[in-house]
Amino acid sequence: MSNKLNYSMSIAKPDAYKNSTRQKALIATGIIGLFVLVLSLFNFESFSALTLTASLTLIVVSICGFAADRYLSKPAGIKNNGVWFKSISSKGFYGWLTGLVLTLFYIVLYFYPHFLGLGGKGKANSGLVAFFDPLSQLLNGNPASQWFVYGTLYTIAILAFGYKFLLKYRHNRYERLRTYSVMFFQLAFAFLIPEFMARLNSDSFSLPYYDLKNIWPLNYYNFEQYRVDSFISAGDIGLALLIFGVVSIFVITPILTYKYGKRWYCSWVCGCGGLAETAGDPFRHLSDKRQMAWKIERWVIHSVLVFVVLMTTAVIHSYLGDDTSTYWLTKGTFLIMVTGFLSLIFILTMVFKRHELGKDARYGAIGYVVIITALIGMHYFSGSNLFLFEAETLRSTYGFLIGAIFSGVIGTGFYPIFGSRVWCRFGCPMAAILGFQQRLFSRFRITTNGGQCISCGNCSTYCEMGIDVRAYAQKGENIVRSSCVGCGICSAVCPRGVLKLENNSIKGRINPNEILLGNDVDLMDLVNQK
Repeated sequence: MSNKLNYSMSIAKPDAYKNSTRQKALIATGIIGLFVLVLSLFNFESFSALTLTASLTLIVVSICGFAADRYLSKPAGIKNNGVWFKSISSKGFYGWLTGLVLTLFYIVLYFYPHFLGLGGKGKANSGLVAFFDPLSQLLNGNPASQWFVYGTLYTIAILAFGYKFLLKYRHNRYERLRTYSVMFFQLAFAFLIPEFMARLNSDSFSLPYYDLKNIWPLNYYNFEQYRVDSFISAGDIGLALLIFGVVSIFVITPILTYKYGKRWYCSWVCGCGGLAETAGDPFRHLSDKRQMAWKIERWVIHSVLVFVVLMTTAVIHSYLGDDTSTYWLTKGTFLIMVTGFLSLIFILTMVFKRHELGKDARYGAIGYVVIITALIGMHYFSGSNLFLFEAETLRSTYGFLIGAIFSGVIGTGFYPIFGSRVWCRFGCPMAAILGFQQRLFSRFRITTNGGQCISCGNCSTYCEMGIDVRAYAQKGENIVRSSCVGCGICSAVCPRGVLKLENNSIKGRINPNEILLGNDVDLMDLVNQK
């Protein structure tokens, strides 16, 4: 008799969670492709465009071949595949090693790109960056940068792991559609179109780099003076892009969120969400489900949002003038507009929607409004720098702490440790804005049929946003959470069809059902209270 532990508890195939010989060979193929990329750091002269193509092809074939062998040999449907017993997906040695490698790569990419071979001050590229020069010349007509290298690898990851995701969730039409969507938006809007726009630039005409699917505050740099000047100097096209950036904030985003919830962006368009859903799918169960994590999430993500509002206000304020005879939008007028807009949102929320906010949310909103109002008041009375700091100091601080460390190093490098949506949960200001809109006036909700719930816990386990979905399902309560990105995985993995993603009337959308389970309630006392 074998003394080997049977983790899977499966009668049909106890070792189903292990990689087959073919899968191991495919993994080795991918490692060879990655090894070629690493070798490029050492400036081998024999490397060429053909070598780059071969390296990336090996990586893609490895991922797609592994996925096909893993999922096409089995019936459609969700399978755990021993995810809690694999070192890489259960915070084991390989998980920590993967997290360490990804984190180091992001640190080098953001802060030490010369180690990757980025040329500076007229010097030609070398190493890994030079390895991507032929592809960059083909697409935009310029040598590669570290961001082109990153964008290429990022896009390949979403496309290849997107194929894996399509096979894994092929039984669910909703999952297939939104995966096709994020693959398309990443390839076209985030990668190819900006590169083609750069190729159109000339001495007399220059368009700034613009990721069309990024909306403020994700593109927090979009309203800096050099960006605004470059939009205006580009003529009608540049002005149209600038207007689109403004309209997307105040018109497009609220309308789409009202109709579909924040999922229209976070699960169908966003590149960060696209990488989390595809490459990060094996780590989605690692998201922290504790109530303490939820409390920290609410305070941290909304503090980041306040930070970016203050920073953007200070940046725009810094290049406006005071001469009312020359410009209608002066420094004073702009501050009045910002204060009035934020006050209007606060008043409308407190008057019409306060019952939909928890006590800590109401106190937090009041606190944030007081802080912003006090800082603007101090500026008027003291005449010092807006918000006590130079605008460039605020911008550089935000770019370093949030734009680089949080969204890049922690947000992606820590996939195998904290789950795939740590940036979306705790740091993304766009998610905070969309979540606020979703909670207050969206038609989207996830409905539950409590009578059918068997408390298997699949929904909560696979919720990458750390929501205890089972607690809602057991009570038959609609799930209306600011953090929910509407990925639909909870519905896809439910064996009883308890959960359903719906867009319907706002009336009755939030239906708290105060049912206590187990031994938490004295039933006779509850009856007597009625």
